[in-house]
Amino acid sequence: MKVFSLLGSRYFPEFSLIFILFEIMFYLLTGFNRDFIIVSGVTFMLLSILLSILTERRERAVKKIKAVIKGINRNEFSSPEEIVLEGSLHDLELEIRKMYNKMRSDIEYLKKLEKIRTEFLANVSHELRTPIFTIQGYLETLLNGAMDDPSVNTMFLKKAIRHTGNLSNLLNDLIDISMIESGQMKMTFVHFIVDEFMQNIIKEFTPLAASKGLELRDNTIREGLQLYADKPKLKQVLGNLIQNAIKYTERGKIELIVEEEEKSAKIIVRDSGIGISTEDTQRIFERFYRVDKTRSREIGGTGLGLAIVKHIVEAHGSKIEVNSEINKGTEFSFRLRK
Repeated sequence: MKVFSLLGSRYFPEFSLIFILFEIMFYLLTGFNRDFIIVSGVTFMLLSILLSILTERRERAVKKIKAVIKGINRNEFSSPEEIVLEGSLHDLELEIRKMYNKMRSDIEYLKKLEKIRTEFLANVSHELRTPIFTIQGYLETLLNGAMDDPSVNTMFLKKAIRHTGNLSNLLNDLIDISMIESGQMKMTFVHFIVDEFMQNIIKEFTPLAASKGLELRDNTIREGLQLYADKPKLKQVLGNLIQNAIKYTERGKIELIVEEEEKSAKIIVRDSGIGISTEDTQRIFERFYRVDKTRSREIGGTGLGLAIVKHIVEAHGSKIEVNSEINKGTEFSFRLRK
């Protein structure tokens, strides 16, 4: 019965046709040969059985593979070790496990992206709403009669302008972070003289530091030292770090330091400000995360500056690091190639 079952395989008709055609050709060429007919018939039976066995094994393997793929699509497996094929399909089993791991990783990544997108939209809506409502409130107050009161009209207009500036900064940061995270940020790396570059930054931010009675200074940099970076993006990074240092420092100084190393240079922005707690230093590079939310809004922070800094530094093949101590100051640092 097993033999007849095997002979009933899907390839039996094709194999029979080939055998009959072969027999006819042999008969036409040599005439009738009974011994040959018997031998060829037995050979045909044996080959048919062998082919049927191989076909049945292949079909079983295909069914198992189909079942595994369906199980993956239906989330029936909780780990790749549950995916098991026949011993002869060990290599295919490993590939399917890799596919399963990648699929799970992709799904988790998409879920994470969706969560980030939802949080991002909620944060953007909130951050935009605050300055817009504030400006609207000042303007409505002025239109309702405060315009004629010289003791408040100029003050309200100045506050409205300040919040308009905050709104503009937020929109610019949103554009920057969007371009960075979508891969559209263009980087142009060049070698440049460090001392000259740092001196220009010191000159630009000295008035802002002086307005709070703070000293902004740099260290002595070896003459002719060159670094490799995107100068506009590096200026954006240092400008952001220096402005943050000025915002959160009430007395003392802010230092812009370049420490030369063998193949690179360590860039440091150090302040004597309020410091950051250990808990907060783990999250300060997240978008819209603020150590002191109320104070950050009062002094115009968008909550995106350090996230932008992190992305730009990483685009230079480096890593932004932070060391801080409450009421003693904070130090941000990263390295650039010579």
